Amino acid sequence: MLRNFTPRLYQQTILGTAARHNTLVVLPTGLGKTAIAFLLTAQRLHNYPNSKILMLAPTKPLCEQHLESFREHLEIPPEKVVLFTGSVSPEKRALLWKDAQIIISTPQGLENDIINSRINLKEVSLLIFDEAHHATGEYAYVWIANQYDKTSSSARILALTASPGSDMETVKEVTTNLKIEKVEVRTEKDADVKPYVQTTHKNWVEVEFPQELRQIQLLLKDCRKSKLIEAQHLGYCSDLEMSKGSLLALQLELHTKISSGFRDFELLRSLSLIAEAMKVDHALELLETQGIKPLHSYFKRMQQDALTSKVKAVQNLMQDELFKSSLHFTEELAKQDVIHPKMLKMKEILQETIEKDCNAKIIVFTQYRDSAEEIVKNINELKIKNHVFVGQAKKNGLGFSQKQQKEILDKFSVGEFNVLIATSVAEEGLDIPKVDKVIFYEPIPSAIRSIQRRGRTGRSEEGEVTILLTKGTRDEIYRWSAHHKEKRMYRNLDQLKKEFSLHKNDLTPAPSNNTHNNTLTKFISSEPVVAILADHREKNNRVVKELIDVGISVKTAQLTTADYVVSGKVGVELKKVPDFVASIIDGRILDQVRDLKNSFQKAVLVIEGEEDIYTVRNVHANAIRGMLASIVLDFHVPVLYTKNPQDTAALLAVMAKREQGKEIDFSLHSLKPKSIREQQEFVVAAFPSIGTQTAKLLLEHFGSIKNLVNATEEQLTQLKGVGDKTAQQLVKMFEEEYRKK
Repeated sequence: MLRNFTPRLYQQTILGTAARHNTLVVLPTGLGKTAIAFLLTAQRLHNYPNSKILMLAPTKPLCEQHLESFREHLEIPPEKVVLFTGSVSPEKRALLWKDAQIIISTPQGLENDIINSRINLKEVSLLIFDEAHHATGEYAYVWIANQYDKTSSSARILALTASPGSDMETVKEVTTNLKIEKVEVRTEKDADVKPYVQTTHKNWVEVEFPQELRQIQLLLKDCRKSKLIEAQHLGYCSDLEMSKGSLLALQLELHTKISSGFRDFELLRSLSLIAEAMKVDHALELLETQGIKPLHSYFKRMQQDALTSKVKAVQNLMQDELFKSSLHFTEELAKQDVIHPKMLKMKEILQETIEKDCNAKIIVFTQYRDSAEEIVKNINELKIKNHVFVGQAKKNGLGFSQKQQKEILDKFSVGEFNVLIATSVAEEGLDIPKVDKVIFYEPIPSAIRSIQRRGRTGRSEEGEVTILLTKGTRDEIYRWSAHHKEKRMYRNLDQLKKEFSLHKNDLTPAPSNNTHNNTLTKFISSEPVVAILADHREKNNRVVKELIDVGISVKTAQLTTADYVVSGKVGVELKKVPDFVASIIDGRILDQVRDLKNSFQKAVLVIEGEEDIYTVRNVHANAIRGMLASIVLDFHVPVLYTKNPQDTAALLAVMAKREQGKEIDFSLHSLKPKSIREQQEFVVAAFPSIGTQTAKLLLEHFGSIKNLVNATEEQLTQLKGVGDKTAQQLVKMFEEEYRKK
């Protein structure tokens, strides 16, 4: 089944493991992870010729690269290897699925297809997760792997990554979420890999931190410290030298306290101070690692925000004397066009490289878009052809669609320009042949991202990585942070590999979220399928996935009112606690409740969350109580409370079961009947044992409700879907004399 490809020894060894077990493959970039994917694909299709292979990758450009690889190296008709992305309509994806053998897809759209039963995972004999380190938290990989594991009778999972994470907890989370049974790790030092590794030279280029920037640095450090000293006096900060990560953790801790209902002046003031310290910390990072221009742009955005935003942290900073002084000096240096020495060094390196080889291909990575734009301006001065490469989100008018990204990469690959100036969007997985040099404009503290950046060169020929570093700044901290994290990652992987080898049948299962199944089963599992209609905007809500996990058939559609329809009569609006309070502030809650009441015979408002509803925003408690009273008393809409998505799904499931009943078909009316036709269908659908579809058939056959009511049992039973018992019940109801109770 293979063509134009000869597997290497280590690929064959890894294939042997992956053929027998769900396997996580950790392999340096450029050493053929995709090859292992199509090797295993060939093996699974040989064993299961009528099955399908599904490969998931985080981005469309990456999916397109895999599509080309599979079509090039597998003896399968090209039309049988298809691409699923957000640009392919759901209806077309459903049609393509039927005839396809290999499907390459982004995970988010596929998740929606699974929810709406447009595809059947039972048909899949191999599920491949590329860039598997994403399989943490709520990322779509996690739920898809769980559904596949429960659904497919011939399940096999292959997970691929160059860097699964630096801490053991993250790596274990990935392996648990993807149902991994074996781990295959190779580094550039392994004997079976060494012959195929291209030499990559790593150069650390140090520059001095400019004297003229030191005054701003000192002002910002003093400003940051003053915020933490005040928070310390209030009892909420233990360390004046907190790192960015520690500040984020402290901020989360304070938010958790407020959400639990505890709030006082000291807590609220400390939270604002921590937010101010984090903004100053970001300014320091820009100053030290990027220079005056990016810092100046950041300050201008903050000044604009202070005029329009109600966020006190921004307003307070703009009144702080130390911060105002740093802002003043920054504006002065921006006017003088002071350039960070990194920029000068980068220009020097680029010029030397292009002089040696006018066709050289170079990628310059930078953390920030402002810096990317500044780098472009400076490279243009050298008359070197270049192009910026950023993500889809539009910022300051700059942003590229996935189609535009692919066009830029194609032009770079064929040599239409020499230098690609890229943010993090180009770090992951993209296969750009023959990149001669990669330049880090700054070190980054993430082991994963550092490995991904380096992996853009040295793939087919020797490569070079140059990392610019400003002495005496956080650049040095980030350098050693990434270094130690990477070493720890490989130590953890070796340990994990041994654990899997020793205890392959004694893996710790993932914490179960399905303990509620025991109580829900008696309501749901033994009965006919219960269906719930969810608004299409809810498809990423955990509630939808929890409903599917307890056996509910979920469909998504564009609903004008309600988030969930549990029967033809009942619509449910779901609000998380913060959103409910916010909807009181902006006034939309009354309109939503009124529309809900007008659209359904029975309307229900569900408020989800364990936060104290009276403390999430600065809203007087009586205003919240008054709104709740109005919803219940004026609109006659009951308000129910749930703790979390799991609890909400359990409530919706029981509501749907009670409403839909054993004999009555589930009607997906999302509105009360308004037209004559809808009213006729509504009336007939209410007859015993008659659902919406049968009601339409009866009305089409008899022409009117009057003709239907006057029909005999014999005439009724002639219609498909109406049995003798149903006909008897209908005639009896039509003819029975009404008696007062």
